[in-house]
Amino acid sequence: MLAQLIALGIFIALFAVGAIRGVHIGVLMLVGAAGTGLLLTDMTVEDIIAEFPLSIMILLAGVTYFFAIAQENGTVDKIIDWALEKVGSSAVLLPVVFFVITAGIASMGAPLAGLVMMPVGMQVARKYHVDYALMGLAICFAIGAGGFAPTSLYGIVTYSTAEGAGIGLNPFLLFLIAVVVYLLMLTVAYVMFGRSLFSRKSAAPAAGAGTAEADSGTASAPATGTAARISRGGASATKVAFGEDDEDEALFDSSSASADSTTSEPFTGVQILTVVLMVALIGTVVVLAALGQEPDIGLLCFLFGAILALVDPATGKAAIPKIDWSTVLLVGGIITFVGVLQTMGAVDLLGEAAEAIGSPLIAAFVLCVVGGLVSAFASTTGILAALVPLALPLIEAGGVPGWALIAALGICSAVVDVSPFSTLGATVVATAPGDQKQRLTAILVKFGMSMVIIGPIVLVGGLVVPAMLF
Repeated sequence: MLAQLIALGIFIALFAVGAIRGVHIGVLMLVGAAGTGLLLTDMTVEDIIAEFPLSIMILLAGVTYFFAIAQENGTVDKIIDWALEKVGSSAVLLPVVFFVITAGIASMGAPLAGLVMMPVGMQVARKYHVDYALMGLAICFAIGAGGFAPTSLYGIVTYSTAEGAGIGLNPFLLFLIAVVVYLLMLTVAYVMFGRSLFSRKSAAPAAGAGTAEADSGTASAPATGTAARISRGGASATKVAFGEDDEDEALFDSSSASADSTTSEPFTGVQILTVVLMVALIGTVVVLAALGQEPDIGLLCFLFGAILALVDPATGKAAIPKIDWSTVLLVGGIITFVGVLQTMGAVDLLGEAAEAIGSPLIAAFVLCVVGGLVSAFASTTGILAALVPLALPLIEAGGVPGWALIAALGICSAVVDVSPFSTLGATVVATAPGDQKQRLTAILVKFGMSMVIIGPIVLVGGLVVPAMLF
């Protein structure tokens, strides 16, 4: 038992050291897995390397490659601008529109790509007097919902890890559950921060608003091309999100100085082909799943990506460096270490601890609370990769349906990301006007931390319990 406890201690310590020192956790986990396996077990180097999840690597690489091409050839920006043109003038619907657009972007492999909509959303909120908290939460919720799509990171990590453990978690069911949960959260946000919108018939700005906006250097409307410019300025948005740029208003100024003068242009032939292949990807996955097959989304993405690369070699080449190798390494390193822990029986100790609690339901609730609490301050992807396998002993002990617990654990680890201690919440605060930062920080702390408890109550009570009964 001593060796297993030491291994678990190393696993936890590497998480802490990586977070404190800012070192890539995937690298530390691979080294830790090798050292632990060689020194504390009779595993060989080949055995340890065999634990690396090649199928997940292909999945993540394929998805991020295909959608990187879509970003490079301007298709994603064009879709965003087209959608913004169709918004109309209803202030009540603006957060919903941004939820839909952002969820679509987040479903394209990398959830945090949806952050490109945060500066746009804040401009629109200022122009049409939508509460900044409501708009920021709507975009954060959309990133979470889209992130659990079968083609995006949170969903890929969750259902792939469950599948590797022999647990049948349908990726579309996981996505549906996430969408329902985040829509409920959006409804709550409307009740808390959007009630005044329902008393207005349109989103037309008040008299004199244009002057105030001109003085502040902020665009007066989500004109065509705004999203494209902010997308191209993603590096600046990232700096703001992590507090690297104190001049928060500069992001608005530089990204929207000429928004009103930009005119809409039609989709190019390559962009039309890209949209067709996006639809084909979704359709192929749905049809194959309906036929009882298990489509390899990663290979499908490589196939469609290869078609686009043949049509436009320049964008295909430019997309290669944008494959999310960092996440591949993060997830791969964690899963490799967890594989070593499983081999040496360290995970079984956690199963025995769960059984010692006495009630599988209480153990499931505690596990979801731990996932949410840690994720509020750490990488959601890393937590998903670590906690999903560690939940297996509780599932094997019986009494808790595996698919329901894994889905609940995954979503509980993501709903807390509105906390200002996470990238999403920090971006909300960073891109809001200066006089709103303190208020938004207080709101997001309360909202995010409350999700540590409310999330498990809703997911365990509304998903795990019914699954146990039926």
